[in-house]
Amino acid sequence: MPNVYEGRPAGAGAQFAIVVSRYNDTITRKLLDGAVDTLCAHGVVDDAIDVAWVPGAWEIPLVAGRFAKSGRYAAVLCLGAVIRGETSHDQHINRQVSLSLGRMAIETGVPVLFGVLTCNSLEQAIHRSGGNVGNKGIECAEAALEMANLLTKLP
Repeated sequence: MPNVYEGRPAGAGAQFAIVVSRYNDTITRKLLDGAVDTLCAHGVVDDAIDVAWVPGAWEIPLVAGRFAKSGRYAAVLCLGAVIRGETSHDQHINRQVSLSLGRMAIETGVPVLFGVLTCNSLEQAIHRSGGNVGNKGIECAEAALEMANLLTKLP
């Protein structure tokens, strides 16, 4: 029988950081609310959640990196909403942010969760921030809790 390692959504005693983009804040505030509510529902106390607001998605990696490198957090959640416009600007932002966050997780050993919506329209973003497709902030927090717990179990 193989050894199987699985995390569970447990957050008591752990500290979490959330970096959230102010751009498209009608969307990102809903993501943040979902993430915070989920962390608290799994035993994380308010004082163990640090939230940093940044101007836009482009700025998320810098602050997320500071949090991840500090050694204080079980996970760093990154929340934003980049909505396609008339140019390819969104693609450049999305690519760089996603690559930076992925690299950061590997380099620091801290789960850095990608909760940045990359939508074709405002309607899609609304649906993914509490509408009929759920709330990606909740999903991001659930993944953060599971990954933080899993890492405590690995050899």
